[in-house]
Amino acid sequence: MFFTNLFRLRQECNHDKISPEMESGYCPDCGKLIENEWYIARCECCGVKLKAMIKNGKVTTQNHYCVNCGSNEYSIEKLEKINFIDINYAVLQKKIITETVHAQTTQCWQERNVERPKLLRQYL
Repeated sequence: MFFTNLFRLRQECNHDKISPEMESGYCPDCGKLIENEWYIARCECCGVKLKAMIKNGKVTTQNHYCVNCGSNEYSIEKLEKINFIDINYAVLQKKIITETVHAQTTQCWQERNVERPKLLRQYL
């Protein structure tokens, strides 16, 4: 029991309770807003889909070379929505959204009873 607690000194939430079907949601374990992002890897030469994986926080391919043409160049594409054809090749990355929508937007409104607002004079 002591050794398991010793090795768990750095406890980070994996957001396991956020399902892959959701676009975003609040994690019930840590309370942070999580966004699901899907990525897919394609060969630069022939455009074939390659199996992707996350290694050290970056999206990369499982194989170092393309099985179709042998090229080692690939590109990573972000998918807006995942479909059942790409599910075998795509990888899910859960990102924490730190900025809130309320801090980025400004709202203003005008009362309906006021006929026409008067402009302020400018003094030069």
